[in-house]
Amino acid sequence: MDATLTKVFIWDMDETLILLKSLLNGTFAQSFNDLKDADKGVQIGRMWENHILNVCDECFFYEQIENNNTPFLDALKQYDDGRDLSDYEFDRDGLCPPFDDLSLKKIAYRLRAIAHKYEEGLQNIFDKELLRVWDELYDMTDEYTDRWLSSARVLLEQCSSGKEVSTSSLGLASLDSADTKSEHVNILVTSGSLIPSLVKCLLFRLDNLITHGNVYSSWEVGKLQCFQWIKERFNNPNVQFCVIGDGWEEGEAAQAMQWPFVKIDLGPGSCHRFPGLSLRTLGCYLSVVYGSPSDETDEE
Repeated sequence: MDATLTKVFIWDMDETLILLKSLLNGTFAQSFNDLKDADKGVQIGRMWENHILNVCDECFFYEQIENNNTPFLDALKQYDDGRDLSDYEFDRDGLCPPFDDLSLKKIAYRLRAIAHKYEEGLQNIFDKELLRVWDELYDMTDEYTDRWLSSARVLLEQCSSGKEVSTSSLGLASLDSADTKSEHVNILVTSGSLIPSLVKCLLFRLDNLITHGNVYSSWEVGKLQCFQWIKERFNNPNVQFCVIGDGWEEGEAAQAMQWPFVKIDLGPGSCHRFPGLSLRTLGCYLSVVYGSPSDETDEE
């Protein structure tokens, strides 16, 4: 009986899949020896901050539940009785401290509503003018960062399929051997709080590549705890994990889990950045820990 091999890619968000902090504090421009206009980077970062905060507060109940960060959207599912929320009046349900079981049920309703809005996408939240402003900001940011955002999205797509199109004579690069049944999962583990992180996924066009159920916030519990939850979730010997991020915490957590860790580097000469990081490189890191796909085929 052939077993399906699952490869789980665990991504950091800030300064990995997206750039924000390094725009705001100028470190992205500094990595280019100030050949980049740092003031323009700060301006772009502030525009993103404003969009993130506005969407959080106006559409995702952030002001109401900011002090009740959960590590993932289903964390309070036990309090959700499944009530139809189509005519529920969130502004009139009296959510306030102390956060007893009744309050937790009201928060659980909001988390379910957030999941629904995430699935619908910003096209069902923004009007035409906001969509235009959002598109222009995304394109401006992508141009300023030399296609960091769009290149990260391409690699996420390739990780989902397990294949990348190469322009070299090697043709199609793959994470798997031809004889291996496989599936690939992208998971986000961010040190930011959950609601702003979900909003960032929407604004930076990651929502069709990372489902809301695959977004974890390590804000209060730490990345190691999130990694342990993910391992328990994929409790199968035919699972391989790979962590990609720029910070020390995910690096130490990956080491504790004995998972490969790919460290992102902002430097323009690095291959561990966007554009630059490739599916082939991720496959090399996986093979160091788990062996190559050809090894698996030979063993069979």
